[in-house]
Amino acid sequence: MHIAYAALGDRVLGGDSHSGWDDCLLGHDIECVAAGTAEPERAFVGTADAGLQRTTDCGATWEAVLDAGDRVTSVTVSPHDADVVWAGTEPSAVYRSTDGGATWTERPRLTGLESSARWSFPPRPDTHHVRWIALAPDDPEQVYAAIEAGAFVRSPDGGETWIDHPDGARRDNHTLATHPDAPDRVYTAAGDGFALSTDHGETWTHPQDGLAHRYVWGLAVHPDDPDRIVVSAASGPRSAHSTSGESYVYQWNGDRWRRSMDGLPGPAGLARPVLAADPDDGFLALTNYGLFQSKHGETWTRRDPGDGDWPAEYDQVPSGLAVV
Repeated sequence: MHIAYAALGDRVLGGDSHSGWDDCLLGHDIECVAAGTAEPERAFVGTADAGLQRTTDCGATWEAVLDAGDRVTSVTVSPHDADVVWAGTEPSAVYRSTDGGATWTERPRLTGLESSARWSFPPRPDTHHVRWIALAPDDPEQVYAAIEAGAFVRSPDGGETWIDHPDGARRDNHTLATHPDAPDRVYTAAGDGFALSTDHGETWTHPQDGLAHRYVWGLAVHPDDPDRIVVSAASGPRSAHSTSGESYVYQWNGDRWRRSMDGLPGPAGLARPVLAADPDDGFLALTNYGLFQSKHGETWTRRDPGDGDWPAEYDQVPSGLAVV
């Protein structure tokens, strides 16, 4: 395995194929994690209590590099340039760094969009946030932002201007994905279902056949096949975001969704897994029971670093996964 950064609720686990997990940022309220393949020793973790944290030594040490908003709820390393990093916050704002996270600039006019009047997140009216940021594989200036809850928005010019929520896009967006072999596509997992765009987010379709649970959270696309997708889903947020709830993984291979639970724990007691493409081919699923791998999204095997130990204190709802 490459270097893995697995974000739980109160810590980040760092590890590789030769060692077990190491606890990082223990005791913080973790929201998200990101790293880039060009600089695998450098990772970014968004928190609700300590801004955006950065490591440059695989998690041995950390420093705060962005203190903006109540929470840093999303972070993305550009696939085009490892020194370009994007972060989203609560209340909703987008920031960009062009020097590996040393300095940051807020991208303007996000909340000037007409749809922002209806952005909200329980329990307070002003806790909407940028849950995910993605970049088009063929254009580093084409930026997609998932607002939880309220909108999918995009920028054609690196965040200088924003295009408001289009008709047909999901509103309760959780996870976005793109694919280098289908650069026009945008995939989203949302509380109101899965959706797919084939024109950089302008129009959307909603393939739902076989998807019996419509509160969708995790999302990953196979690194070698843009038509092979996995999502995690539940009947609603209470079931999804609880280790005493019930969640499922589904796999799409071009015609319909099928449950993909072979080798995974649950569904009872399974918090919605966080999903990621596996650099070694296939998919990874971070769960409250450990890390699992699947070649095609059909069967899963345990893939924790080292001896695979997963102590009771790791039985938490996962917050993010970056493998580089």
